[in-house]
Amino acid sequence: MLTIRPEEPDDAEAIAQVHVHGWQAGYAAIMPEEVLGRLNVSAWAQRRRDLGTADPEHPFTTLLAEAGGSKVVGFASFGPYRVDQDRANLDPTHGELLALYVEPGHWGDGTATALLAAAREGLAARGFPTYRAWVLAENERARRFYARAGLSPDGEWTTYPVPLSGGRPPVRLVELRYAGPLGG
Repeated sequence: MLTIRPEEPDDAEAIAQVHVHGWQAGYAAIMPEEVLGRLNVSAWAQRRRDLGTADPEHPFTTLLAEAGGSKVVGFASFGPYRVDQDRANLDPTHGELLALYVEPGHWGDGTATALLAAAREGLAARGFPTYRAWVLAENERARRFYARAGLSPDGEWTTYPVPLSGGRPPVRLVELRYAGPLGG
């Protein structure tokens, strides 16, 4: 049975584990192997703690999907739209799905759909009429998922710089902005 609940301070490690596993599996043919290989669950967990994402006053909310009573198998983060993806520059007229990651072993089992539905409910409850999500252009799986959920590219795009080691310039991956309505 799947349960959706809000993030708590002690969830940072479990969320980071899902995040890292999601990147390593979902971006395997998209991001350089060296980048995916150096991802560190402890570092990502500490970053969550430092950002205070579990704080009720934080502008973004993270919901967790638990399977089997207590194992975190996915998460979704959402809140006001970040102008230029800057957490300090928020547009209160649109919502944003910042992240949606599921453990690869739970892909296709309804976990992502349940998380997206809960995130959409949370965004609608905050009064946002629409929401947006940034998706790597090469992430065909995610693009199909969002299209089935009623989102579509709105013509905006940017590049996501992926840092490389050895002083080499970053790899720049194209991100597309998807958008869709909330509510009835």
